[in-house]
Amino acid sequence: MTRWNLPLDHLPSAWYNVLPRLDTPLGPPLHPGTREPVGPDDLALLFPMALIAQEMSPEPWVDIPGEVLDILRLWRPTPLVRATRLEAALGTSARVYYKDESVSPAGSHKPNTAVPQAFYNRQEGVSRLATETGAGQWGTALAFACAQFDLECMVYMVRTSFEAKPYRKTMMEVWGGHVVPSPVEDPTHPGSLGEAITDAVRDAAGRPDTHYALGSVLNHVLLHQTVIGLEARDQFGLAGERLPDVVIAPCGGGSNLGGLALPYYEDTDVRLVAVEPSSCPTLTEGTFEYDFGDTGGMTPLLPMYTLGHDFIPPPIHAGGLRYHGDSPIISQLVRDGRMEAVAYPQGKVFDAAVLFARTEGKVPAPEAAHGIRAAVDEALAAKETGEERVILFNFCGHGHLDLAAYDDYLNGRLLD
Repeated sequence: MTRWNLPLDHLPSAWYNVLPRLDTPLGPPLHPGTREPVGPDDLALLFPMALIAQEMSPEPWVDIPGEVLDILRLWRPTPLVRATRLEAALGTSARVYYKDESVSPAGSHKPNTAVPQAFYNRQEGVSRLATETGAGQWGTALAFACAQFDLECMVYMVRTSFEAKPYRKTMMEVWGGHVVPSPVEDPTHPGSLGEAITDAVRDAAGRPDTHYALGSVLNHVLLHQTVIGLEARDQFGLAGERLPDVVIAPCGGGSNLGGLALPYYEDTDVRLVAVEPSSCPTLTEGTFEYDFGDTGGMTPLLPMYTLGHDFIPPPIHAGGLRYHGDSPIISQLVRDGRMEAVAYPQGKVFDAAVLFARTEGKVPAPEAAHGIRAAVDEALAAKETGEERVILFNFCGHGHLDLAAYDDYLNGRLLD
């Protein structure tokens, strides 16, 4: 067997909360004006109280509402797949597995948090959500989730991706979302996630019917994504495997990485690896300090690795990884040495993406390809030593709407 599916009744009924388990507690978010720790009332302008409570929850497990589970069952549990054809092409002694999050309605892991965020906002009486999106995966996920709960969805899309990926915009509009390029005040600017967050927060703060929704970085977002790793642990048992030696995922803000890796946090023999683009090397070259989550300085300051909130990354195709900062949880794990971080240039990433597509048949999103690149290198390292390394990575999204990037790669136009 090369594919393991869990029955519907094995969908996790609670999220794994790493906060009370961390060796080093996180520093509190700071108010952008006073630089004092923020309280629930400070965040209530942007988020429903249920999410604010999850952001700071001391509970080791947080129950998933039944209304959320009903929608997650449209595609969850997702498959665990052994990449035997990739193993054969590499000639490795390693066993390589991936969690296939591309089977969701939006084609990525992002609906895992979009659905509960939409649910909790609707429960509080909010009728409209504003958000940003880089490559468009988060925007499509939130548009889908808003459609399930009859919410309006306003998406500020990084201008580079807005122009390069028009069908992402179309997909959001099919689900009823409204999409505009960001930054809205400068049509000549290529945009960044930090700029788009500023646009979305400004929108939400200025309307009483609107809250802000974020697709990564914050604690409650990573919490919702832990369904990925919880399912993977059960599926490894079905596959007759021990724990993986290494768990790998791409990292922009940290949501899909946290979703797969955090349920392995307490397994100290399991290596956790974050993969980022060398053109936006937040974890590998950034500094650990308090910084704004957006370019305009409207969000609370978070303790994280950052390249500076005014950093504008080059317009690489992995738009979801073009973020100046990182999740405080992920940043703390890297700082404590519990998690490793590596960075790759765009060309090497697409080399691995095409190899994966030609062996395993799936065309990865550029973001997912970063994790594949690291998994390939781990498998080649095992080949050199002859060890039976067990590798798990997150196939966090398909690249069906990223074919312009592959056209650039195949025709020699891709820049590192």
